[in-house]
Amino acid sequence: MIPVTIFAGCDVAVVGAGMSGLAVARSLEEGGARAVVWDDKESARAEAEAAGLTVADLSAADFKRFAALVLAPGIPLTHPAPHWSVVAARRAGVEVIGDIELLFRERAQQKSKSEVVVITGTNGKSTTTALTAHLLGSAGRRAALGGNIGKAVLDLEPFADGLTYVLELSSFQIDLTPSLAPDAAALLNITPDHLDRHGTLQDYARIKAQVFGNLGPEATAVIGVDDEPCRAIAESLRGIFAVKRIAVGRAVQNGVWASDGVLLEMEGGREMGRTDLAGIGSLRGAHNWQNAAAAYALARSQGLDAPAIQQGLNSFAGLAHRMEQVARRGNVLFVNDSKATNADAAGKALASFDDIYWIVGGRAKEGGLSGLEPFFPKIARAYLIGEAADAFARQLGGAVDHVHCGTLDRAVAAAAADAARSRAKEPVVLLSPACASYDQFDNFTKRGDAFRDIVMRLDGAQSVSRQGRAA
Repeated sequence: MIPVTIFAGCDVAVVGAGMSGLAVARSLEEGGARAVVWDDKESARAEAEAAGLTVADLSAADFKRFAALVLAPGIPLTHPAPHWSVVAARRAGVEVIGDIELLFRERAQQKSKSEVVVITGTNGKSTTTALTAHLLGSAGRRAALGGNIGKAVLDLEPFADGLTYVLELSSFQIDLTPSLAPDAAALLNITPDHLDRHGTLQDYARIKAQVFGNLGPEATAVIGVDDEPCRAIAESLRGIFAVKRIAVGRAVQNGVWASDGVLLEMEGGREMGRTDLAGIGSLRGAHNWQNAAAAYALARSQGLDAPAIQQGLNSFAGLAHRMEQVARRGNVLFVNDSKATNADAAGKALASFDDIYWIVGGRAKEGGLSGLEPFFPKIARAYLIGEAADAFARQLGGAVDHVHCGTLDRAVAAAAADAARSRAKEPVVLLSPACASYDQFDNFTKRGDAFRDIVMRLDGAQSVSRQGRAA
């Protein structure tokens, strides 16, 4: 835990009693403040009380007594309308901040020499964050992983020389962190997302760009330039501090770009070195090449050399439920991509394999499978499950051979049998549902766990490392 001392002796309102909110309250109490917690959900309030925290109905409170309102990132700050606690705090002249802000203020207060690396973007930030932390750790550096992935930031180990915090940040977290001042920051990409919380794509991009707003002259900015919003942000940063551009399939003058699974490090238009991603199953696909390019640039900013980075890339296991290679049965590879809860995410997986036996369905998102048509020739057969089965059958039509399976266990059995008869070098049974899980599973994690368990019960199935090699 990182004790937060900046509000010692003060009352602080904490709204949202999820993982980050509970960590905030504990850290404030440890640092000498008096945290008063509220959550609109009764179950969350009960959990906070069970943890020994002070819980009170803040809707009836005089907010002038509070030094700050610490808001959970999942609670609306501006759109579609500010939460009632935000309105009350602003009327009382009380600042509204988040847990990441507490981390940075406490770091400045303690004059800590701990480094902070942050990663944001619409897609790929979890993989890039985990990979960056892994690269540092595999090179013998102390790295603490948290934020929007893993632990809440204030539950990480305390500040210490030689420690680097590697943090994934959502746009919601950035919007609550006016003092955000990392030593290196990466913005991977921007596509329309969370517009219900930010209003417009322009506002969403503006908030994402704030990750660079307080960088010092020695800091490094890493930014993907494969989309127009990010290219515009990169141009706006030109000449302010070191900007490392990352791209897939297009050369950059300064930064890292990926070409056919090879990372090329560039400086002033000159190639400084190459790093090979071939054979690293956890980094398969062009979207993962972008993630790897960003992690490479961030690792270089922290002093790692290319051989150390190559070694770390080779040993990266990937993330569970994100193109997770879980088993082989003969030459058939089984891949758990349960995290793909929409068509765009499923498209990343479909682009990464050939001869695919695709398990798809669940509770459909708007548009269903729209946009996936270019990948249809790669699909040997589709196995439809869940509520979306009938609608997806209509969308696939005669373009993709498909069969109604209803449940995940039936789909795995059918796909495994069909894939075993394939003459392809590496047929792939791919769970990439393009749907939410809620019709049959509580969340995508439980759906992915179920897939893994079903696969491992197949005769002859052998578990593999996430790099795709037999364990």
